[in-house]
This record gives sequence, C-alpha cells and structure tokens, in this order.
Amino acid sequence: MQLIQRLISPVVFISQRLLYDPMLLSMSGLWVVLWWLQPQPLSDMAERVHWSTLAVLTGLMLLSRSLELSGYLTLWGRQLLAHLSEERRLAVSLVLFSGLLSAVVTNDVALFIVVPLTLGLARMTTLPIARLIVFEALAVNAGSSLSPIGNPQNLYLWQLSGLRFGEFLWVMLPLSIGLMLLLLLLVPVAFPKAPIHLKSASLGIAVRQQKPLWAALIGYPLFLIAVDMGWVLPAMVGVILVMLLVARRAVFSIDWLLLVVFVLMFINLSVIGELSVVQQAINMMRQWPGGDISVGVLLSQAVSNVPATLLLAEQSEWQPLAWGVSVGGFGLAIGSMANLIALRLARQPGIWTEFHRWSLPMLGLAWLFAALWKNALSL
Repeated sequence: MQLIQRLISPVVFISQRLLYDPMLLSMSGLWVVLWWLQPQPLSDMAERVHWSTLAVLTGLMLLSRSLELSGYLTLWGRQLLAHLSEERRLAVSLVLFSGLLSAVVTNDVALFIVVPLTLGLARMTTLPIARLIVFEALAVNAGSSLSPIGNPQNLYLWQLSGLRFGEFLWVMLPLSIGLMLLLLLLVPVAFPKAPIHLKSASLGIAVRQQKPLWAALIGYPLFLIAVDMGWVLPAMVGVILVMLLVARRAVFSIDWLLLVVFVLMFINLSVIGELSVVQQAINMMRQWPGGDISVGVLLSQAVSNVPATLLLAEQSEWQPLAWGVSVGGFGLAIGSMANLIALRLARQPGIWTEFHRWSLPMLGLAWLFAALWKNALSL
C-alpha cells in the first residue's frame, strides 16, 4: 500500500501543479499536439532548447532568491518607503528604476532584482503589489529596448547590423523614450495619490543574514562576467555549489518548474516557426500597414519576441524589426520572456489578468507611436 502511495504521490503533485499553473498546462498541451502532428525523436527536440539561456536563468534565479532570503531587501524596502510616502510616487520610482536598470544589466537581471524587492514591500504595506510588478515588467521591456545589451533580441540584431554601440543606441533612443513616457502616462491611471500605510506587523526587526547577502552581491557581477566570457555552464555550477554552502534554502525554494516551462516553450515555438502556414502568414503580414514593424509586433504575440527576431532577421531590415519586436514585448504575456519571468516570480493571485489589463492597452499605444514615428521619418 505504501509503495503504491509513493508511486502515486509524484503524479498527484504534478497534476495539481498543471491545474494551477496555466502557463505550464498550456505549454504541455501544445507540446503534445505538436508532437502528434510532427513526431520527432527526443534528441531532436533537445537540440531546439537554448540550454545556455536556461543555465543563465538558473543562476539568476538562485542569486535572486539568496538576496531575498538575506532579509536585506525588506530593510531596503523600508528605507525606500521612508522617502516615498505616496503610492503614485513609489510607482514612478520603481518604473524608472526598472527601466534604467534593464538597459544596463538586461531585462531579466533587472527583474530578478526589483521583483523580490517589491515582494518585500508586501510584508510592510497594503500596496497593490501585483500591479506594481506588472508595471515593472512593462518598464523593463521599454527600458531594455534602448541598449544593444538590454535584451537578447537587441544583442542579436546589434551583432547582425554591424553598428557601433552608440550608433545602435541612437537608432533605438526615440522608441525607448517614447515607450517609457507612454508607460509613465499610465501610472496616474493605475496608482492614486494615496498615502502609504505601514502594517503594524512590519514594525518589528527583520531577520537579516549576511552570508546570503554577500553571496548574492558578489555572485551577481562574477556570474555575469563569466557568462559574458562564455563560461555559462561552469558559472551555473559554481552558483549552485556556493548556494548549497551558504544559502541551501535558495536551491530548494526557487521555481524549478519555470525552467520546465521555458524548455517546452523553446521546443514549441521552434516547431511552430517552421510550419509552412506560419511562413505564409509572415509573408502576408508584410503587405499590411507598418511593414516589418507590424510583422515583428504580431509575430511576437504568437511566438515571443526572441524567436520572432530569429525567424525574421534574415528577411527584414534590422531597424524596423528591432522596433517591432520591442513593441511586441507588450500585449500578451508570451510576447516577452521577461513578462513570464516577472509573473512567475511574483506568485500573486490574479496577476495574469492584471498584467493583460495594462499590457494590452500599452501594446496599442506603443504600436501607434512606432507607426507614427516611422511615417514622420518617411515624409
């Protein structure tokens, strides 16, 4: 009887996670459908996965969790609240910080810093934490569009264009400024001029641990340097070993199923991109108003902006494509990997609905801005 229970328990656990995890459920179902339509060996599927990206993501998740467990994010959150006593001012500050940080250290790294900080605020205030995290996700999409190293699609197109760093940045500057301004215009609609009230329970002394803090603060730059030098796998292994020594809880408490979601996403979107019907749809969309900008926006809504960039790069001019896939990061959550990371890190009820409540209008405004700017330049 005990043997049967042991065999059944993992199945029950996985079933429960599938039912309560819409992204994992949809990606798993899509994988089954695609494999049925186009059977292929598991080895071929494994080749479609960007394993280096998953290794980087794993390292960042561990470092972020270590920083969160140190307790210092709660302390820094209190200091932030001490200077910003109004909900709207706090939202503006977090949006600007997220956007600027993403242009320097990439959008996913920015999220692994600002989302745990924001979650720390939930223990001290009655703020709409889910909405704040949604705006942070939108902010890193806007801010990272500026820099050649802000996100994976920019990095790829920068190398493809052959431009200098400053030249690429100058081309993307109008879009990035426009996107940030549009997002800031939405802040007064989403956040009132209400005072921030601290919870009585937040007045106690937070437990702080220095080992996880220093492991994270030292680990972040060392990990990113190692990744930049191409030592992705050793860097990930090094982070895991260090965390097992100084912050073992971080290793066992991160969202490992997020990595499963991305494995399935890489496989599914790669297969979808090769379908003839998708290629025909791309050629048809090129005839629509907006050209490559519109194609980049629409394809990002279907397969995410990084795969969309890879699919379109050989057939499109890099500048309108870069603008299109940057705008395509808004809209549906799948439009950008950064969206999925933010929503998974948040662990907030109703955040998927909250995200689309603001991201879909932002997509419309951003798309209109990009189209109008392109038309203005062509006059």
